[in-house]
Amino acid sequence: MSFLRLRPAGPLSGTVTAYGAKNAVLKQMAAVLLASGQHRLRNVPRISDVAIMGDILTAFGCTVAWENDHTLRIDVPAGDEIQPVAPAHLVAAMRASLVALGPLLARSGSAHLSLPGGDDFGGRPINFHTDGLTAMGATFDNTPGVISATRRGPRLRAARITLEYPSHTATDNLLMAAVLADGRSVIDNAAKEPEVEDLGRQLIAMGARIDGLGTSRLTIDGVEELHPADHEVITDRVVTATYLAAGLITGGEVHVIDARPDHMDRLLAKFVAMGAEVDCAQGIRVRGPQRLTATDVATLPYPGVATDYKPLITTLLTTATGVSVVTENLFYGRFRYVDELIKLGAVVSTEDHHAVIRGVESLRGTDVLGTDIRAAAALSLAGLVAAGETVVHGREHLERGYDDFVGRLTSLGADVSVGS
Repeated sequence: MSFLRLRPAGPLSGTVTAYGAKNAVLKQMAAVLLASGQHRLRNVPRISDVAIMGDILTAFGCTVAWENDHTLRIDVPAGDEIQPVAPAHLVAAMRASLVALGPLLARSGSAHLSLPGGDDFGGRPINFHTDGLTAMGATFDNTPGVISATRRGPRLRAARITLEYPSHTATDNLLMAAVLADGRSVIDNAAKEPEVEDLGRQLIAMGARIDGLGTSRLTIDGVEELHPADHEVITDRVVTATYLAAGLITGGEVHVIDARPDHMDRLLAKFVAMGAEVDCAQGIRVRGPQRLTATDVATLPYPGVATDYKPLITTLLTTATGVSVVTENLFYGRFRYVDELIKLGAVVSTEDHHAVIRGVESLRGTDVLGTDIRAAAALSLAGLVAAGETVVHGREHLERGYDDFVGRLTSLGADVSVGS
């Protein structure tokens, strides 16, 4: 296991590229299973989760190769040649592997996956996926630790599904299953995230018939066959937020040239409330004050402030003037990084799903542990301003979601290096 070593280097300044969204491309890699032939995904980040999903697709019988630094070519065999069994060690490494379930059932009629792993944010049940697929004609075998499903009949059947919660991954999974189902499916209370829209655009390019993208109701008219397509992945809004936050916490000026401000309205409004100057003329450019101002933040499903932003926001507020309250409304247990911030001198108290942050003038460097992607990124932000040296363990989490994190921070003027 390797770590990052960070020291303060003054205000960060410069321009970076965020590249494609992890939470879009992993689903889009699964979507290629719906059509045999050669697919291309462009603007793909070079991250370890993409490599794992590539290995999973290879296990299914696909051929996966990089055409250049950020273009992925995937050759998919005929439906009866797909091997719908994924190695347990790969599925256990990444929760997004669950989205192969819908495409496999729709295309090959069966799927056998271990229960997925990934970041630990507390309980995240998979019943939204299995209940919806059952309504579409799938049968699940209750084997401990394994998801084993088969399709009744030659095709999945259309269904009207109302999600109890607008789950991003469940919406993705059911959407991919529905595009080859027999008849018209409706998904109510669907997730509205830009990444869901982007998956829908890829599927439409493949020949799917989908209405309602970007709304809480998706209507899908199933087709008998899809074809390969080329698709460019949308920019990662959480990676964008991370580099913008790096500029703000250091009182610098950072420009993410491929950022999508239309996907980040609520977060940018919070940045302004903290005292930032925000320019969205080309990508997003932020300029931080010498010290940010406290503000209250609550996470909500899109278009609200995303739960993935919260560790970044909490870290920004640790050195802001005043008292802030951050409320987590989506995932229980996602304040586990707070104890690490406290080690750095932050004054934070938590109760249930609230965190109260009393801003301090400065943090102090020490050894901390990032237990998931965003926690490791947030602790790295703290290390940019903490006096002395900060060592962030858990660099492997950063590699799951950030393309050359160290290189991009260094290009902005950060003093950061890799140790082992």
